[in-house]
Amino acid sequence: MKVIFMGTPDFAVPVLQKLLDDKNYEIRCVVTQPDRPKGRKHTPTPSPVKILAEKYRIPVLQPEKVRDPEAVREILSYSPDLLITAAYGQILPQSLLEGPPLGSINVHASILPEYRGAAPIQQAVIDGKKESGVTIMYMVKKLDAGDILTQVRVPIDDNDTFGILHDKLSAAGSDLLMKTLPALASGRLTPSVQDETKATFAPSIRHEDEAIDWNKPAEAVRNLIRGLNPYPGAFTLLGGKTFKVYSAHLADHETAAAPGTVIGKAEDGFFVAAGLGSVLKVTECQPAGKKRMSAADFLHGKGLEIGTLLGEEA
Repeated sequence: MKVIFMGTPDFAVPVLQKLLDDKNYEIRCVVTQPDRPKGRKHTPTPSPVKILAEKYRIPVLQPEKVRDPEAVREILSYSPDLLITAAYGQILPQSLLEGPPLGSINVHASILPEYRGAAPIQQAVIDGKKESGVTIMYMVKKLDAGDILTQVRVPIDDNDTFGILHDKLSAAGSDLLMKTLPALASGRLTPSVQDETKATFAPSIRHEDEAIDWNKPAEAVRNLIRGLNPYPGAFTLLGGKTFKVYSAHLADHETAAAPGTVIGKAEDGFFVAAGLGSVLKVTECQPAGKKRMSAADFLHGKGLEIGTLLGEEA
């Protein structure tokens, strides 16, 4: 089977690798986002998918806008039987979706119709879900709304972060794809229509979504922290400066202190009051201008007074 693969971030790498490892599939071309500036020097950096494709000497296309007719013509010039996307990052035009004889399918990191959009993994953790999964579906012009081909469910453990669940789902998605493709090619799959009444959405995480609201219960704050670890990181303010929190645990005691107040310290962290009298123990953090570190190292390096109120402007 001749395949065009479209993907960009780390999530898509295991999916592409599984296709490359199976000799039944010929990757004619890889389409990924243009190199983007990264780091303090803003050096143009290739996507993880591009790096893998170049390792195998596969042609790589990087259109700024995949909707451009010229981009569509160039992609379809590789005469694919099937187009596969996984976290590509752009909406595909109908002319591209309908080009390959077997159509176009997507590997999406949720159990659709739940969590359509760009950040389903983060949102599942932030919302405190106990289960996520992967859906492989036909692509249509409407976001993540195509008919479902196959799904697999993946449990979310209490200590799973965005990074941990990301890797779980990426592996599950690549395995599911390899089970789906033979059945798709032979016509043995019966697609199912999504129930629009059950659709929910997980749009891209905005900077304001990363801010900790200490008025929320400690469990909700912890879920936000887990859902943004390892990046971009949940943040609060300490002395008016950004203070990121990467790991925290629910304390087994309550407090009458105002939410955001530092109420105690321990060898491995410090305690902060949250909503409804709940308490969170911060164990990993990143002060402004510093590297990520354990809360113990932070406490040893800089005094943190009990009574300090987090989240306030200086």
